[in-house]
Amino acid sequence: MIGDFKKFLLKTNALALAIGVIIGASTGKVVSAVVDDLLMPPISMIMPAGDWREAQVVLSKATDANGKTTVSAIKYGHFVGSVVDFLIIAAVVFGITKMILPKEPEVAIEPTKQCGECLELIPLAAKKCRACCSLVA
Repeated sequence: MIGDFKKFLLKTNALALAIGVIIGASTGKVVSAVVDDLLMPPISMIMPAGDWREAQVVLSKATDANGKTTVSAIKYGHFVGSVVDFLIIAAVVFGITKMILPKEPEVAIEPTKQCGECLELIPLAAKKCRACCSLVA
């Protein structure tokens, strides 16, 4: 039983998935800390005072027999707040990714020309087409 479990972990992607989940969770904590502790204090100084996330357009109000009021509303403040949160978190994740991941080397694009016979793209310095073997001027 233990041998089968060891084979499962080592032969499948279960171990890689588990490691990915753990790294993802820890990265999420770093992102949350950056957003909550570093970015939101200055942003809150810019944002209007008051609880703007509670802004809503009330469609209807109803009061039941117990006196409890039920409100049906479009909560656009919550939506706008969620969009702002998403944009901030996405920007932080983008910045962290740019810092951690290595830069891809730029690939030099070789100038090409088109073969007159088969229309294959070939290097500019080629004298013979690699596709149809015709001479290229």
